[in-house]
Formats: sequence, structure tokens, C-alpha cells
Amino acid sequence: MKQPISKDNIIHTAAILFKEKGYSAVTMRDLASQMGIKAASLYNHISSKQDLLKEIVISIAEEFTNGMDSIVASNTSNIDKLKRVVVLHVKITANNTYGMASLNNDWMHLEDQLDYYLKLRNDYETNFLNIIKQGIATSEIKNSNPEIIMFSMLTTLRSLYLWIPKKEELNANDLANTLTQVLIDGINN
Repeated sequence: MKQPISKDNIIHTAAILFKEKGYSAVTMRDLASQMGIKAASLYNHISSKQDLLKEIVISIAEEFTNGMDSIVASNTSNIDKLKRVVVLHVKITANNTYGMASLNNDWMHLEDQLDYYLKLRNDYETNFLNIIKQGIATSEIKNSNPEIIMFSMLTTLRSLYLWIPKKEELNANDLANTLTQVLIDGINN
């Protein structure tokens, strides 16, 4: 099925294939075939499969980083910050389930951008952990192991890309509200 050839369409189609097959198993020929064009035509718009992966993973990682920076800078309670983190994850995942699969499963294939990606991820997790620690210090959050709290929340939030596509009638706002109740009420003092 021939699709319009644009960089955005190529990136979107690549993200779908990466989710279905995994980055390593997808070839440029697979991508071209999925788009209904010849592989050589792809190179008029992109330079490599690696560039597609970078475009997908780095753009989402930067979106998370920017969202977290805004949350950290906000003048709200730590519980409200955690609620905003849940909303951030739901929003990004609902808008890009295919790209989230690459972010979660294929990031280790990044070549020259791997260190940059790891810095973004580590900074994000450090900010997340600090919100939890500050919430414990201010007695907003139960005095429990902050790393386990973060791990529990992130495990759920990072796996949303598997669950969201199976729910046709899903409302992202309702999901975010329900997840904040489930994930945060258990740690809220």
C-alpha cells in the first residue's frame, strides 16, 4: 500500500515496524515495502535506519525531559508533581505508542546518540526520585523506599504502550485520572 513519501510518514512507518519486529529485524527494504516504494527512494528523505531510530527515541526522550523540567519547576506539592508525571506518561504514550516501543525496547541500538539518551533518561529518573524523596521528607508520601516507589510507578507507566492500543474506547484523561488514583493513593500519606 503506497503511502505519501515524507520524512514524517517514513518515521511513523519505521516506528510501527520497529514495534512489530524489533529494530534489529527491520531492514530498509522492509520499510520501503511497507510504504509501497523502492528502498532507494527512502534515501532521498533519510540517510539510514539508525537515523530513524535516533529521530524516534531522542524526540520522545526530549519530550519527557522537557515535561519533567516543567513539573520540577512548578510550585506545587510533590503529590501533584507525581500526578503530573503520570499525566505526562499517558499523554506521550497515547500520542505515540509505536515510538514508545522503540524508546523502551530499542534504545540500546542508538550509536552516537546513546550517551545523550542515557543522560536524558538518568536525569529524568533522578528528578522523579527527588520528587518522591521530597514528598517523603514533607510527609506527603509514606516513608517507604523511594527507589521501589519509583520503580513500581515507572514499570507501570513504561508498559502503557503495550496496553493502550488494545483499548479502542480509551480516554487518555480518564486513564491518567485512574492511574493517579491507583499509583499515588497507595503512597499518599
